[in-house]
Amino acid sequence: MALQRFPRSILVEILLKLDPETLCSVACVSKALRFAVVDAISFLSTLHLPIAFFPDSRTLKTGILGRCRGMRSLTVNCLRLDDSSLVDFLGPNLLELNLLCCSSLSSKFLAEVGKLCPNLRVLVLALAAQDDYEEFNRNLAEMLTRCLLLDSISLKIRGAGNVEANSFSAVEAFLPKTTKTLKLKSLLHDVAICIINKLRDSGNSLINPCSRNFESPPLSTGLMLQCLSLTLDVISDELIMTIVDSLPFLVELHLEDMASPEQLVRRDLTNRGLHSLSTCHNLKSLSLMRGRYNHQVSFKKLNDMGMFLLSEGCKGLESVRFCGFSKVSDAGFASIFHSCNRLKKFEIRNALYLSDLAFDGLDAIGCFVTELRLFSCSLITCESVKHLAYSTRLEVLDLCGCKSISDSCLDSISTLCHLSSLILTATDVTDFGLSVLGQGRPPIVRLSLRSCKRVTDEGIYRLFHGGGTVSKTLSVLDIGHISGITDRAIQIIASVGVGITELCIRSCFHVTDSSVEALAMKKQFEGEGKSIHRLDLFNCIALSIDACRSFREPLFSGLRWLGIGNTRLSSDGNVGLVKFCSKRPWLALCLEGCEVGCHDGWQFHRSK
Repeated sequence: MALQRFPRSILVEILLKLDPETLCSVACVSKALRFAVVDAISFLSTLHLPIAFFPDSRTLKTGILGRCRGMRSLTVNCLRLDDSSLVDFLGPNLLELNLLCCSSLSSKFLAEVGKLCPNLRVLVLALAAQDDYEEFNRNLAEMLTRCLLLDSISLKIRGAGNVEANSFSAVEAFLPKTTKTLKLKSLLHDVAICIINKLRDSGNSLINPCSRNFESPPLSTGLMLQCLSLTLDVISDELIMTIVDSLPFLVELHLEDMASPEQLVRRDLTNRGLHSLSTCHNLKSLSLMRGRYNHQVSFKKLNDMGMFLLSEGCKGLESVRFCGFSKVSDAGFASIFHSCNRLKKFEIRNALYLSDLAFDGLDAIGCFVTELRLFSCSLITCESVKHLAYSTRLEVLDLCGCKSISDSCLDSISTLCHLSSLILTATDVTDFGLSVLGQGRPPIVRLSLRSCKRVTDEGIYRLFHGGGTVSKTLSVLDIGHISGITDRAIQIIASVGVGITELCIRSCFHVTDSSVEALAMKKQFEGEGKSIHRLDLFNCIALSIDACRSFREPLFSGLRWLGIGNTRLSSDGNVGLVKFCSKRPWLALCLEGCEVGCHDGWQFHRSK
């Protein structure tokens, strides 16, 4: 009653200061707050809903965007939405549109965007292709010919066979000349070459050597383009050289492939390709990633010489991501550090010969790296971390799969006063190391201890009762695949980890119903505590069907995503869980093995 007497205008002004996820939580508290949130949203010109929030059509139209008609920027996870759910929110006022996980949108929606959003500047679309490639390209072409002011285009198409291979031929012919950022996934190598050549040819066609008009010609798309990101079947020297020749002002280049051994016989990336990249003096961000698909492949024709040439020419690099550089040694990787003195982000994956020597002497040259990711680099030990601790600006440290990382480097990590994300997945950290971390001062928000086989309940206790900063700042915790984790650890997290909003305990075989009950009753101190938003219980085989009793109102009021695959909770006919979900249309229930939020596994997602 007191809330209803509170002036609506003041309440709306307060709510407008909250982020979208908090607004959604507030709307669940009472009917009065729900109406106030709807009023507040109607004043928003920008709305970016969290990716782990999956609204259905009814929630979107009546509860969130029903009164929003002047939206200029919108981000929505479209897992549960179709064309009719979104077309009402399109209009000439819309400048930025980010539609993620569009499993039910048809390619006809692209044509609708073109008709209704002529002033669109930014488009991000992750679409599960349902049409044949000819129809998709017709709709894509119609959008591109109508949205002539597009500054940034990101299209991620998931389909089968010909759809993926031929999805982007319309881009080659109709890409707006205003485009500065182009991101495409997935396409064939030869299609990528054609698109890039088209950009170069459109630039050359603007210059008439016989003309007496000496005014500067308008910039073509090729000259305007500053950021290019492609996911394709294979990266080759030909592709790199075409990009270098066609896009002289490129600032960001991100290439990822998943090549088969048969493809690499005909074409591959070599030192020659890296050498050509060295002429891109404006390049600030470079990513060259070779993925794996049923086989292990790498850039076997690249070595230290290519790295030397690259680092000598691209000294302005601020972000570097390499995966599959299996023949490059410490000398090659170290050349990046020593030549690129503006380097802030450095990520290396699956580097067989990367060792501590690459980081030796960083304190002497002055290292300003804020984000370091070393994934499955087996020769990296604690000595590297001790060298890197001199970079007091480090905010993200990812040592996933570096099996020689142990407790001895956690003293150094504990001195990093800006560290917000620490990934220790599959390292040799023990309970003693967690006690050191628990006493430290880094304001860690995200911590992963997944597959740390020597961690037990005692380590979790020491982490949260060490008196350090982490117990107050920690929001995202992954302790999955640890056999030493039992109900005791979960109860500690529920009672002490008041800031935890995302918890992964997948494949913790000794976690039982009492853990779920403890999380449901998680302490929420006034002005301090937060409820669980995302919970991963996948493959927690000790859970019984009775655990569904914890999923009843008003428990788990803030839950947005719940993973229960391969547990008894996922059995058909679980009436209690079906009832729980029916009253929470915003809750995504994942019955598969997706990671938290289904960020990359959305095409396999199902909801009750």
